Amino acid sequence: MIQRVGFQLARGFLMGAADIVPGVSGGTVALILGIYKALIANVRGGAHALKQIVTGDPKGGIESIKNIDWVFIIPLGVGVISAFLILRHWMEDLLVDHGEGLAAVFCGLVAASCWLVWRSITNRDATRLGILAGVAVITFLVLGLQAGAVSEPALPIFLLTGSVAICAMILPGISGSFIMLIFGMYWAVLVEGSPTQLAVFAVGAVIGLAIFSPPLNWLLENHEQSVMAALLGLMLGSYRLLWPWPHGVGDFGESAEEFVSGTDLGWPDTIGALGGGIGLAIAAAVITLAIVRIAESAPKETAPSERTPTPSA
Repeated sequence: MIQRVGFQLARGFLMGAADIVPGVSGGTVALILGIYKALIANVRGGAHALKQIVTGDPKGGIESIKNIDWVFIIPLGVGVISAFLILRHWMEDLLVDHGEGLAAVFCGLVAASCWLVWRSITNRDATRLGILAGVAVITFLVLGLQAGAVSEPALPIFLLTGSVAICAMILPGISGSFIMLIFGMYWAVLVEGSPTQLAVFAVGAVIGLAIFSPPLNWLLENHEQSVMAALLGLMLGSYRLLWPWPHGVGDFGESAEEFVSGTDLGWPDTIGALGGGIGLAIAAAVITLAIVRIAESAPKETAPSERTPTPSA
């Protein structure tokens, strides 16, 4: 029991750390660590229990709650939250003082994630390639309309962002911080978020799990290849936002009040800056893929439905 809890805390911390940066997602880490099916099964059970309670079947909801593997979920959640709280402020100085270099690292992380998703697409027919290309082009064009980070976002924006960003736990290949970047909420959540704002963000995450997990699970079970192609297109199109020059991913300037756009496309001032950016991106991608290979040998967790029942005495 203690060993399992320790493993879950470590796995949760890795998932949370992955979702701090727009690279390999928490869902991808869960997949790599062999706990993805168990995670989805427990999330689905929680969403079903919440639905039962809301629709007037509290007794059935309580029974569904009892079937959730809390020894799996609670330490995993504690690990994710711990990573978020420990690492979130570490990003502030990097965003302001080393924006281009950090964006180059993000590019490498996302490139590694793109390779992992591409590897999972086994049906590379015209339909899947068309979905990939179409989503990539649309994402690239839409991100060009984004002005920058959201200034003083209202609480409903935190609620909405949390409800969508949590989908990264369900969809391998896309990270929660990546979604926050697209929404212009990366800085607001990771750096400036107050306890109240972060609590609203967490409530949004719970609501998002309840609302989105059933349809996303259905899509993954019935149209997995198309979903993965769309996710890959989304990540490729996001390079409009991740391109390091001239402002990295944008957000705030050094005054902490000056907004700068992360979707302007430019070129480095020197060959050295270009080489440094490429080097950081390659290093980030190589390290990520090396960690993936090591993590693939970690002990696996089975979903509740896959466990062998304990024989009765």
